[in-house]
Amino acid sequence: MDNVNFTPKDILQKEFRQKMRGYDQTDVDSFLDEIIKDYETFQTELNDKDQQIAQLVAENNQLKTKLNATVQQPQPEPVVQPQQPVNESKPSDATTMDILKRLSNLEQRVFGDGPQN
Repeated sequence: MDNVNFTPKDILQKEFRQKMRGYDQTDVDSFLDEIIKDYETFQTELNDKDQQIAQLVAENNQLKTKLNATVQQPQPEPVVQPQQPVNESKPSDATTMDILKRLSNLEQRVFGDGPQN
């Protein structure tokens, strides 16, 4: 608003010199009153817009701060469940028996010793 020449108060307090063949003072005063109303309306709207801009800038800064905090937070490492090592020295009894049966059947088929199942 630095380039505004007049405020509503400036317009209201303006006094014109009177000359013999000048304008009708009542017409000039009523026109200036209308201009003052416009200036007051414009000033009110500008103030409202300035408040809205300030509010939006503040909200924008808050969102930027939240976004930066989210981006800068270290992401949690994925939880990796340790695999249980295979204990080769002591397999379960069911597995041992199954392997022995299969091995026995294989030997019987390959070598032909005894009856086949």
